[in-house]
Amino acid sequence: MRRARLFSASGVLAMLAIVGAAGIVWAQASDTIDINAPSDVGGSFEVDDVAVDTTGPTADAARFAGWRLAQRKAYMMLARKMGEGAGAPSDSVLDQMVTGIVIQDERIGPNRYIAKLGVLFSRAKIAGLLGASGAGMRSSPMVLMPVMVTGGAGVTFEQDNPWSQAWARFRADDSTVDYVRPEGNGIDSLLLDVGQAERRDRYWWRNVLDHYAAADVLVASVTLARQWPGGPVIGTFEARHGPDNRLLGRFSLSVQSADGITALLDTGVKRIDAIYQAALLGGSLGIDPSLAYIAPPMPTPTATPTPVETATAASDTPVAGATAIMIQFDTPSAAAVASAEATVRGIPGVSGASTISLAIGGVSVMRLDYVGDPDALRSALQARGYAVGRNGTTLRMRRASLPPPNVPSDATTTG
Repeated sequence: MRRARLFSASGVLAMLAIVGAAGIVWAQASDTIDINAPSDVGGSFEVDDVAVDTTGPTADAARFAGWRLAQRKAYMMLARKMGEGAGAPSDSVLDQMVTGIVIQDERIGPNRYIAKLGVLFSRAKIAGLLGASGAGMRSSPMVLMPVMVTGGAGVTFEQDNPWSQAWARFRADDSTVDYVRPEGNGIDSLLLDVGQAERRDRYWWRNVLDHYAAADVLVASVTLARQWPGGPVIGTFEARHGPDNRLLGRFSLSVQSADGITALLDTGVKRIDAIYQAALLGGSLGIDPSLAYIAPPMPTPTATPTPVETATAASDTPVAGATAIMIQFDTPSAAAVASAEATVRGIPGVSGASTISLAIGGVSVMRLDYVGDPDALRSALQARGYAVGRNGTTLRMRRASLPPPNVPSDATTTG
């Protein structure tokens, strides 16, 4: 697939190979149209599979007319998708909105042009016209691992491969999933190899995700099976999520020969993106709480034998002889943070309680100073309705489930 800029189409086509009685020809690489290397264009709306069939006094004129027609048709398709029924603006206005033309397939004759094209529109320029601000729901940033298995061997970023190239071509600006797509350079091949997709170690995953400033991981895999040399190719695609490699969807696509693998993979990318978007909309693409950052336990300060002055109960100044305690607690909302802090601060002997790592929707971390045995603090929290686990000076606090109702025993006697 090639991307061509519309506004440099004034060259004369050369070296055309005739392939039929109708005079239709395939365009050769020697044409003077400005063809750019495939790359992801951020900030663009894309409309694919726009079919055109135009004529003109020359091959170049027919092609230019086809691209102009594709602009108008693509605008109408995009307007219908966004619920707008107004007609297309003038060609001069569209020229300012179109950022590129993607050539999916084209045939060129001396006076005729038949093609299937994709059109890229500038989001900033077309959003106001179509009433689309582009500020809808979007997921947390998620690292994408494209895993390709062919011939029984899997590969991700260890070497360049058609599956990672397909994801590099994919324009994710319209997707509600915030993909973090590594380029495969430097340390990428070490951190995100095939074996990493099968690892469950949360500590290792937290380090990997922190490197990419992401909150979770998506594993998109394809297994290619060739029926016989030069024959049909079947691709089995899977969309997985999280360090547990949870399967969200699976499907298969096929092409008649290896020549169609690029189109097969491009289609698979779009189908997998649709699965991820549906999962996000359905609430099953949330962040794994076990991937939330957990601060290491702070060293216990040594008690200093200094005179202790009378301190007010509300003071947050550390008291001599106090022990630094870390509490991990669930924070589904901002209100849960305030509630947990208020509960902890109300326990006698607690001072300086404050949240040092906030993760709304995950596990936050609170630090405090406590005068007394940490087991006493644990008991005080349990008395306030929490289930509390302890590991040294680190406590894990959860809301305890309600006990079963206390049904009085039947004291009735029968005689």
